[in-house]
Amino acid sequence: MNLSYWEYKTWLDKVDFTIVGSGIVGLNCALHLRKKFLKAKILILERGLLPQGASTKNAGFACFGSMSEILDDLKNHSEEEVFNLVEKRYKGLKLLRKTLGEKTIDYRNLGGYELFLNNQKKLFEECISEIDKVNALLKPIFKGHTFKVGSNEFGFKNIVNQYIFTPYEGNINTGKMMKNLLKLAVKENILILNSTEVETFSESIDGVQIKAQNFEFKTKKMFIATNGFAAQFLNDNVKPARAQVLITDPIENLHIKGNFHLDKGYYYFRNVGNRVLFGGGRNLDFTTEETTEFGLTPVVQYQLESILKEIILPSQEVTISQRWSGIMGVGNQKKAIVKQLSNNVYCGVRLGGMGVAIGSFVGKELADLVD
Repeated sequence: MNLSYWEYKTWLDKVDFTIVGSGIVGLNCALHLRKKFLKAKILILERGLLPQGASTKNAGFACFGSMSEILDDLKNHSEEEVFNLVEKRYKGLKLLRKTLGEKTIDYRNLGGYELFLNNQKKLFEECISEIDKVNALLKPIFKGHTFKVGSNEFGFKNIVNQYIFTPYEGNINTGKMMKNLLKLAVKENILILNSTEVETFSESIDGVQIKAQNFEFKTKKMFIATNGFAAQFLNDNVKPARAQVLITDPIENLHIKGNFHLDKGYYYFRNVGNRVLFGGGRNLDFTTEETTEFGLTPVVQYQLESILKEIILPSQEVTISQRWSGIMGVGNQKKAIVKQLSNNVYCGVRLGGMGVAIGSFVGKELADLVD
């Protein structure tokens, strides 16, 4: 790129902190760095025109995990680890609401519902048998019963006629969240360069040399906040996971209100006003969905439409308004990776599909790694 003297001096000269990725983690990292270092030059590099990955493409669930997900976690993690996971998600949601304000992000505390297919009665019974145990484990966080059983008041078909409900879930407007995080970053004199993909970096004693598509520059410290795209820079166990989503046209007299989880959280839907947003299905083909390529597949889209018409809105004409996909970062552990990689390089990645819940907290933790 043919940079002028003015361009280089304004954006790329004497940079203190460079953050790769302008998603929830990257923006929160920058904002907390600003609180600690009032005069620092902070630069964010974003590969997309808008924040890529999942930050602007998620379903807007302000959630911490359904009953079956938490039971699954208890089979692979200790009780202390699961408690810490849920607590971090809950604290992260509180931090997000405090940072931006509930009204700003359209936060609605409508509760969360977990549905069970007719062929999942055994799973439902297992969840019911363990509900008191899980409620006792999580009581110090929520100060009350986290989960309880309710009846199918929404008229869903082909499911067990009861669901598991939590009053502690809500949802947000993802677009407004990201727009206002970006607005706050600009207000705090944080520089953002979009459509700028980092290709490589090399470290020296006093900083990091970063090579982007069209230019190179030096920064004192570098923070990797690319989540699903992190394997490009890290050897840690971070794998991309594509999530496909659709949203319907407006539906007259839509009676669905809240967050809904189905099939151990592999499917999820909610109302957005009088539309239904519905996503998931990567468990149909894990291999194909382990990709950093945005896109849609017939097998997942067909299943989403089938569930929409046979379970969620049975006997009702539904048309699809939009379809899209996002890229999450997952691994063999649910805990996010927040650590110093070398003298001047840090990372905050592997959010496990819980970016809305823990992104703010992980961004703060990442900034706190620097004294």
